[in-house]
Amino acid sequence: MNNLGIPRIPSHLKLRPYQQQAVNNWFANRGRGILKMATGTGKTITALAIATELYQKIGLQVLIVVCPYRHLVTQWGRECEKFSLQSILAFENVNIWQNQLSTTLYNIHSGHQNFISIITTNSTFISDSLQSQLKYFPEKTLIIGDEAHHLGSPKLEKSLPKNIGLRLALSATPERYFDDQGTTAILDYFGQVLQPELTLADAIQQGALARYLYYPILVELTAEESRNYAKLTGKIGWALLLSEKENVEIEKEDLKTLLVQRSRLIASAKNKLTALKNLMANRLQTTHTLFYCGDGLVETENISDLRQMEAVVKILGSELGYRVNSYTAETPIKKREKLRQQFESGELQGLVAINCLDEGVDIPAIKNAVILASSRNPRQFIQRRGRILRLHPSKERATLFDMIVLPPDMGRSSLEVERNLLKKELKRFLEFADLADNAGEARVKLLNIQKRYGLLDI
Repeated sequence: MNNLGIPRIPSHLKLRPYQQQAVNNWFANRGRGILKMATGTGKTITALAIATELYQKIGLQVLIVVCPYRHLVTQWGRECEKFSLQSILAFENVNIWQNQLSTTLYNIHSGHQNFISIITTNSTFISDSLQSQLKYFPEKTLIIGDEAHHLGSPKLEKSLPKNIGLRLALSATPERYFDDQGTTAILDYFGQVLQPELTLADAIQQGALARYLYYPILVELTAEESRNYAKLTGKIGWALLLSEKENVEIEKEDLKTLLVQRSRLIASAKNKLTALKNLMANRLQTTHTLFYCGDGLVETENISDLRQMEAVVKILGSELGYRVNSYTAETPIKKREKLRQQFESGELQGLVAINCLDEGVDIPAIKNAVILASSRNPRQFIQRRGRILRLHPSKERATLFDMIVLPPDMGRSSLEVERNLLKKELKRFLEFADLADNAGEARVKLLNIQKRYGLLDI
């Protein structure tokens, strides 16, 4: 019998008390549950510890991990190696992994192999080539849904195998944004959220995430941007009134489109580039900096309609001589790995990303971050914090610069609309300010917005 590749806890690893508690609670919940822990607090390690204990207790035979992106497959592969596992990475050449999977499943059933681990992407998971194999998975199989909020979408939720009884979901944010049905589907399949729910404050207090400094940078819109903003806000006000009436689906869709347009306008505000240049001119010796951009177009003096990311790369690289490269969903896996290594070594001082560094990517060496744009979805904000605050031997604490656009003053008629739209967003900024080492300083900066919109009660 082949005993190679069975899960073992690494000799150097000692689970933190909250991780061990999560393991115990998953078993107490009869092999079901969701780990809702702040990004960067070790959900992957906790999940692999559960798989290892399952192997020791019941002779677990198959582990299948489903993740949303290809780079997370390779990252899980590296983590599995620490637990003595050589995994089948099922996401590229279907002929290679399908043959490997068929052979190893046969070996499991015939008793020639004890254990296999398969790591796949959501898109491969729902394909016929993988779905057709699921019926051959033995009873002693554990399915792990990484960044499991994705699995609540109708297409993915239907593909979750009912014949696999041992289930574990991982997500700092299992609740789906504006999708109660999808959230319910995740809870129905994986089970309840397990204790402990580890918040950002808990994680920092327990030393699981780094402490940090938080600097809000307030940015004004240009005259033209202000005019466009006012027009959109007027339309949003009408759409909000209409959407409150029953059965007005068209207005709800119109409202969503208008909100997206206005978010894009804020995300790509021209003055952010000036603010970035002023900030980084005094930080040219720094390294390990991540720049988060929007996906909108920006106007610059010399080049029109550049994506914000390209404009940022141009300012940092060509104008300031700061060694950066872009990191996007289009960047090939091998190049991503090279960029990650160059970033960690300091050969590259910074990485400029849109949103593919939001979920799951493990680059603990990040010491500084500049957020030029972020969506209203709280998940993105939560994921980004975790990226930046992961522990690293060379990091005493992290530094975060957050660009916040000040809406123009449009008089009393629009004030209530603005207050409601700003309220949720401002809560996130204030929460992040309150947990920073320089909380007082950060709070004073945000006071300007609170005063302008009468939101001092937040």
